[in-house]
Amino acid sequence: MSEEETTLGTIHVSPNAIATIAYHATLRSYGVVGLSSKNLASGLAQSITRDPNRGVSVRYDNDKIDIDIYVIVQHGTRISSVATSVANTVRFNVEKAIGVRVNSIDVHVAGLRAGNEI
Repeated sequence: MSEEETTLGTIHVSPNAIATIAYHATLRSYGVVGLSSKNLASGLAQSITRDPNRGVSVRYDNDKIDIDIYVIVQHGTRISSVATSVANTVRFNVEKAIGVRVNSIDVHVAGLRAGNEI
């Protein structure tokens, strides 16, 4: 967990809190139609438990935060532009919300979706 020492005590930020911020920032990004699970087993577990952080993985390494995001992109959009936009949006929102610098954000395109199908 991310920790910060203040005069009033210690502040702990859980990976789930960061994943939730990243999840909502990703859904607001241009060209993203949804998030996908890392693999089939975790996807099944997340759909059964209705995990709100589906498609987002957060890792702490000392004071470094690493985020992996698995997105589904709208067909016809430039994938590199969407991935760059997602990374910038997530970095801005996470750093603004918790005040800790994000080390890396990896955007994995898990699929393409054509039309308005869900």
